Amino acid sequence: MRRVDRLRRRAAAAQALALALCAIPGAAAAQSLAVQALNASVPTLCAENDNVYLKFVSGAVREFTIEATHPAYAGTIVLDRSAPDFRNCNMAGDPAYRAEPRRVTLYETGELQLVGHTFTSFWRPNEVQVRVGTRVETGLHLLQLYTKFKERTEEVLVLYPADGYWRARPLPPENLSYSAYGSSFLIGPIEDEGRPFVDISDIDFDPATLTFRLAFARGGAARLHVDAVDREHIALDVKFDTAVAAPRPFAALRSMFATETNADVARVTWRAPAARAYDAAPIMAFRGADVIELWAGRRLPSRHNTSAPDMIFSAFRGG
Repeated sequence: MRRVDRLRRRAAAAQALALALCAIPGAAAAQSLAVQALNASVPTLCAENDNVYLKFVSGAVREFTIEATHPAYAGTIVLDRSAPDFRNCNMAGDPAYRAEPRRVTLYETGELQLVGHTFTSFWRPNEVQVRVGTRVETGLHLLQLYTKFKERTEEVLVLYPADGYWRARPLPPENLSYSAYGSSFLIGPIEDEGRPFVDISDIDFDPATLTFRLAFARGGAARLHVDAVDREHIALDVKFDTAVAAPRPFAALRSMFATETNADVARVTWRAPAARAYDAAPIMAFRGADVIELWAGRRLPSRHNTSAPDMIFSAFRGG
């Protein structure tokens, strides 16, 4: 609980800094780099396809921030749906590499827990080395990070080591005992083998600083630090050892959209360099833009992962 309190204080300090910057015309923009936000989304009828694909490209970015925030309508949710919807889906051709299922606890205290899972199969055979202190495991398909909140453990962040997909969510809002995951994101040099992925060679987790260090198979490394987590948002700071060379994306958002009310992401809002207002568009109509900040989420409740968070990419900076 003390760790969560510390994270809340950090969040409050960050909010105060943000408000101070807003009071200085152009201060936030002056510290941020513009990056290309490219839309490679494709239409689908299947609500379990990651057909939403937003790519972020810049050869100069070394640091940026990712936030997951509860949707604006979170306080109105009465019936929260999170069950999968496989109507109109055909996944028979998906690759599947067999493995022996297992569950391991890599780290555990009264306030923090990191758990690893190997599934019966996964779409990539990549076996990533995961290290916590002197503990080393390989072949894990999923890492789950839990924190203590109100005398129970809450899962707030997951990583799939074999393909580099992350998901994040804040602590549940006041009116809900649970909130769903939704969109995924990728960090690092993104490749494509039927679907986008990041090839990670090994992962180190430092519980003392809540930091994951990723070493990439293509070279280079990144650190993802859990800066704040509370009932409003989770904030993640990302730092690269070296910038990812353009035109390869350094980050991406992966999500799903079937209809406005059957989607994890239905709209995007972005701020262009020197713009005096935000632009907005439906996700499938977004043609891409140079941005210093981008929000992807929903303004209407969805039948799919109703409580899943909106995602914000911002504070793009150089070395």
